[in-house]
Amino acid sequence: QVQLVESGGGLVQPGGSLRLSCAASGSIFGFTSMAWYRRAPGKQREFVAVITNGGITNYLASVKDRFTISRDNSENTMYLQMNSLKPEDTAVYYCNVAFGATVYWGQGTQVTVSS
Repeated sequence: QVQLVESGGGLVQPGGSLRLSCAASGSIFGFTSMAWYRRAPGKQREFVAVITNGGITNYLASVKDRFTISRDNSENTMYLQMNSLKPEDTAVYYCNVAFGATVYWGQGTQVTVSS
């Protein structure tokens, strides 16, 4: 069983930065991928970024030049560095880890971009 805990969310002004963390407890050895998703108010959850076990990354087009996904294997932690934040980035951000078809989710962290 894997548990994920997100942190690092908060209120930031447009143009600001935040770094989200996703800490995994339990072994994630052999995972397939780790990813970030978000759910904005009144909208469906959408994919934001993914990093595979081999280190390949992919991003939602609207965040590709502003967000960076990374992981620290020694600490079982994944990060999402978010720069040049926009009001439309406001959402609850969730991380997940996939082992093939089995996916574990965190509880989410709120990011609010507002002046």
